[in-house]
Amino acid sequence: MSLRRRWFIALGTAGSLALLISINAQEAAQGPALFTTQSRSQDASSLTRTGARKTAIVTAVERVKTAVVNIHSERAAVPNAGDAFPMASRVNGMGTGIIIDHRGYIITNQHVIDEVSSLRIRLSDGGTLAATVIARHPELDLAIIKVDSSTPLPVMPVGTASDLMVGETVIAIGNAYGYEHTVSVGVVSATKRDVSLNKDMAYKSLIQTDASINPGNSGGPLININGELVGVNVAIRAGAQNIGFAIPVDHMVKSVTDMLKSRRRNASYDGFTCRDLLQPSLDGLVRRVIVDRVDASSPAEAAGLQTGDLLLQVGDVKIESGIDVERGLLDRKAGDSIAVLVRRKDQEKRVRVALASGDRLVRAVSASDIIWQKLGAQFTPVSGESVTRVNNQLQGGLEVTGINANGFAAKSGIKKGDILIGLHTWETVTIDNVNYVVNHPDLATFHPISFYILRGGQIRRGQLSMLP
Repeated sequence: MSLRRRWFIALGTAGSLALLISINAQEAAQGPALFTTQSRSQDASSLTRTGARKTAIVTAVERVKTAVVNIHSERAAVPNAGDAFPMASRVNGMGTGIIIDHRGYIITNQHVIDEVSSLRIRLSDGGTLAATVIARHPELDLAIIKVDSSTPLPVMPVGTASDLMVGETVIAIGNAYGYEHTVSVGVVSATKRDVSLNKDMAYKSLIQTDASINPGNSGGPLININGELVGVNVAIRAGAQNIGFAIPVDHMVKSVTDMLKSRRRNASYDGFTCRDLLQPSLDGLVRRVIVDRVDASSPAEAAGLQTGDLLLQVGDVKIESGIDVERGLLDRKAGDSIAVLVRRKDQEKRVRVALASGDRLVRAVSASDIIWQKLGAQFTPVSGESVTRVNNQLQGGLEVTGINANGFAAKSGIKKGDILIGLHTWETVTIDNVNYVVNHPDLATFHPISFYILRGGQIRRGQLSMLP
């Protein structure tokens, strides 16, 4: 192996953890004085020092530690070519992960989960859960894994590495040599380092730090003094002291956003793309997310989203990065109506985006689609005779043939089987009649919109609100 190929080692490791623990246990038995502590006075004066001891580093670690998990893996060992009777065996590995969504989505390095047969994660409270691989980005050495938790999990705050300063304090947390949730502190030694692990793996524009990083730290967080994620620990310089590297969080955010979007692309279509912005603040750069593009004839356009809108919330997720937009849309299906809060020209505006099916990517949205997106109802024209029997002045109507339980129509009391005969001051004989009302430029002045339906042979009047 050439010197170039031996310079750097990835931090996930497999093998002799049990041996290391055994050796350490022997050392403990031979030198008990190493583990004894001198008793401390418990008088009031010593207790008053606690406030001074709780430094910014302690506060930062407390903010994020529950969003860090330890990863334990198992993979098949490759038998030696010279073995007369090669036998299958298993090798244990270890790494670290970062929780990015309360439903159990976790970021780690690709090399931590590569070719593993089983994955288990240990939470900060000691609980263990089985994990599965969701998506991979081998070129950036990132992967998403998922666990199923009975309770919501804490999420790591995301910062930026764009304004990192050489000499700035950073903190690494990880499963170092199997010692779970190990914390180490250092500084940013350099930024934008390009390093090669071997002929097949090279990293671009990494953060270099002297915070102690060891095998098992792979996939773990590098945070700043505010407790914000600035990097994902990935490699160390073999044979060196305190030369470690992390993937900048900005690269991670883009990669994870793309992976999550690709995962749901075949299931649902929203019709807008976002872009992360970094804006100056009193404490460095702050991440913001704007709508970068709105597709023509898409659910987003039908909802009223516009290019340049600042995204504040998608569903129940507050938006601080592009990952949050995907989190708000995760596990949603075609037909679901998602509340989206934006800021436009210093005013907040709330709209609802009704997701279309994934194949809408190549097809224009029809009037029926737009009505489904805006009202959560599907309509089919009925013959004039079915309504003139009730009132001979009526010319026709629209039977409700589909209803979204979470849509505006259902929440206003409209049910499947009802026949819609009027909205506001207009009759509803065709689909275009409804489309005209729900897309009317003065729609905001109509609220609540009066609607008229036939139900059980009687005309009934109700109020339709299209406000979240």
